[in-house]
Amino acid sequence: MKVSKRVINNNSKVNRKKEYPIKEAISLLKSIESAKFDETIEVHVNLGVDPRHADQNIRGTVSYPYGTGKKVRVLVMTRAKVDEANKAGADYVGLEEYIEKIQKGWTDVDVIIATPDVMGQVGRLGKILGPKGLMPNPKSGTVTNNVAIAVKEVKTGRVEIRVDKSGIIHSPVGKMSFSKESIEENIKTLISNLIRMRPSAAKGVYLQKLTLTTTMGPGIHVDKSTVLQ
Repeated sequence: MKVSKRVINNNSKVNRKKEYPIKEAISLLKSIESAKFDETIEVHVNLGVDPRHADQNIRGTVSYPYGTGKKVRVLVMTRAKVDEANKAGADYVGLEEYIEKIQKGWTDVDVIIATPDVMGQVGRLGKILGPKGLMPNPKSGTVTNNVAIAVKEVKTGRVEIRVDKSGIIHSPVGKMSFSKESIEENIKTLISNLIRMRPSAAKGVYLQKLTLTTTMGPGIHVDKSTVLQ
């Protein structure tokens, strides 16, 4: 496989054996030559948990103070809260027509919010929505009667986080166009939330490794202690 000069140059800037202080890591990240679009900045956190055990299976939400820079398409499935959802800025609102569309293969949304009273019908879509990470769930705040609040939070930077089978959390924390300060604050918000979510069953070192990267950039290892300050 041919590797571009941009990729070679970017990789040469990063010492893979070093853990950079958070401010230095972000400065290094910003110095990397981007692709021809506003790349997403991602954080990957290795946690000392075993997701095979239910009491260590971390799942929840984080509301980033500076958002993620992504335009989020939201579908609200409801009967009683149609006007509320529309006023809050949902992209799609309804029930039966969207159940039918989804059954036919339509899933062009990023988040689906549902009111509790319709979950009996929405639950039947689990085999379609579950594998795509779109199934509404109370733990992620997407099954709620507070539709307006849920839509606004999702639109302004609330994201769902969930540990994968390897014990790693993956989350977007902004765009390359964000200021260094905004990126740092978003990262610190993620880490503080993960610490709050630490299960009592987790033993040993909880925050094991923190890596910062972009959509098409190299991974930069971050000194965890500098994020906790």
